[in-house]
Amino acid sequence: MSDRFFLDTNVLVHAYDKHERKKQARAQSILKAAIQDESGCLSAQVLGEFFTVVTRKIEEPLTAREAEAVIQLLSILPVQEIDRVLVQQAIRTHERYGISYWDSLIVAAAVASGCEQVHSEDLKDGETYNGVRIVNPFKD
Repeated sequence: MSDRFFLDTNVLVHAYDKHERKKQARAQSILKAAIQDESGCLSAQVLGEFFTVVTRKIEEPLTAREAEAVIQLLSILPVQEIDRVLVQQAIRTHERYGISYWDSLIVAAAVASGCEQVHSEDLKDGETYNGVRIVNPFKD
């Protein structure tokens, strides 16, 4: 493992969602550091979820073209591809910890990326799954 951390979809969404300015500023700060320090990692799942949320589910949605440009920018970070082995690891993580399959896939991608942490507000802050600790970057 290393000092690399994995970014969950919600961190990316908050960086582009103008609705909650405090979270937006925090998420932008995290992304900036992730890129500058080369410490952040993503997965293809996170990029796909980001596209769906920012083009359909936020108050001021991005256009498909704008979201694609952001994804291109974010792809400067290492992006873990999702394959059969990762899916199987996610299923085992789901069975072991009882978290959703999609959250388990995030954890599996983080492990495959060599990350010690997942930055997420969806999973329980401080919990550890398969050696990866959850950090809620928006927790006061």
